[in-house]
Formats: sequence, C-alpha cells, structure tokens
Amino acid sequence: MSKLKIAVQKSGRLHDDSMKILKEIGISIDNGKDQLKASARNFPLEVFYLRNGDIPQYLKDGVVDAAIIGENVLIEKGNDITIVERLGFSKCKVSIAVPKSSDAKRLKDLEGKRIATSYPNTVNQFLKKQGVKANLHIINGSVEIAPNIGLADGICDIVSSGSTLFKNGLKEIEVLLKSEAVLTTSPKISADNQAIINKIQFRLKSVLKGRQSKYVLLNAPNDKVKNIIDILPGMKSPTVLPLAIEGWSSVHSVINKGEFWEIIDELKANGAESILVCPIENMVL
Repeated sequence: MSKLKIAVQKSGRLHDDSMKILKEIGISIDNGKDQLKASARNFPLEVFYLRNGDIPQYLKDGVVDAAIIGENVLIEKGNDITIVERLGFSKCKVSIAVPKSSDAKRLKDLEGKRIATSYPNTVNQFLKKQGVKANLHIINGSVEIAPNIGLADGICDIVSSGSTLFKNGLKEIEVLLKSEAVLTTSPKISADNQAIINKIQFRLKSVLKGRQSKYVLLNAPNDKVKNIIDILPGMKSPTVLPLAIEGWSSVHSVINKGEFWEIIDELKANGAESILVCPIENMVL
C-alpha cells in the first residue's frame, strides 16, 4: 500500500503545532526523540523531520509528497509549490525593522541603506515593487543583532509577538507579508498519494471549522424564538425543541468564534436564558 511522505519542521513551535493537528485528525505517530522520520500506526503516512528552509527543495524534487510549512518560507523558496490548505496556526509577519534611534520611519528612508535578512528573494521582490534600492546582507541566524554590531541599517525578518524586536531595540516600519502554516504538495505527487492528501484535507477542514466555531444551547419563551432564530442562522438553521415547561423552547445552533460575545449580548437582549456554550472538536460538513 502506498505511503504518503509528509515533511514537518524538525523542532520549534511550527513542529509542535503540526504534530498536534495531525493527532487531532486521528493520525497516531510513533515519534521517538531525535528521529529523522517516523511512521503512523493507523494511517498510510510517514513523517520526515526537516529544517524548514530545506523543505521546499524536497517538495520540488519529489523526495516528500507533502509538507506542513510556514507560508513565508514557501514564498521565499518555493512560490511555485501548490498550497492545499491554510491551517490557521503559527501566524507571523515578515517585517522590516530599524533601531529605535534611527530616523527611518518608512521604507523609502532605507534607500541606499543596508538591510540584513534571511529572506533575500522576498525582500528583493518587495523593494523592486516599491521602487526602493537597498543593499542586502544575507544572514542565516540571528538577523536582529545586525544593526547593533554595525552590519546593517535595518533588518527584514519574521515577527510573531514583537518581543525579539523589543529586546534588541528595534522598531517595525514596514510589513511585507503575513504568513501562517500551510499544507502543500509536491508537483511530483502520485495519484495514489493525492488520494491520501484528499483524505487528510477533508479531516483538516473538519478540525479547522470546529476550531472556528462554538455550539450554543439556550432556553427562550416561544414568543421570542423567531427573533432569536434571526440572530442564530446556524449551519442551515437552528434546531428548536420544546421544553417540558409549556411556552418555552430550547434552541441549538453553531456560531462563529470571532463573533461570539456580540452574538451572546444580542441573544440576552432578545430574551434568551440559560445560555450554554460548548467547544466543537470537529465539524464534518
């Protein structure tokens, strides 16, 4: 039976989040310490633990069939590789920053200056688009120290919380792009392994939809139910069930996590009582 070879980052937050979502879609990995690869016990899948920056080439060469990778790395080294699914975790920005003491307040202020980065292709494309000329110093590693040692006037690097910039006395002046973890496939993937990817994608969509949603149960007088239904469209429509108490109903629905508090406030204002909100593990559409 064909096995899908999938690459994930070998360590760090992206690794942890990748392994977590594989577990959530029901794939059990025999994951030993310092292994370069591991097999799933209950799914035709083999995981390769690789350096994030090496993954695009492995995909292009067909060494692996798929990968969970940061979109920023894909843009830098593999923008011809297909994104199958956006995964919504490991979010970050690729930003240009300068020392807090610098007079530079916008990208144009770095005209003719030195920028240190691990993302030369991304930076060059962006500078060209913006009509700015600068000198790039390619650094693999701690880019943020470059201005402090006089190597560069600014940097371009990934920014998550901004704490690394703060600790190194830097301020952000330009965001090049926003990134998140994505599922990608090799251009050389076989038909059999594409079928496996389709199964994984179906499961991922169910988990991701569940993460974005909340299940709501509430009680309401029957004369308030219509107004409440208008607030709660649900997946198709809310479920309404009669309570043992005459004149009352129980309403069940799903709401978007991002709109949660606004909807709850509106429900209460329209007569909803005993509102119970539950997380959703999976939502199979």
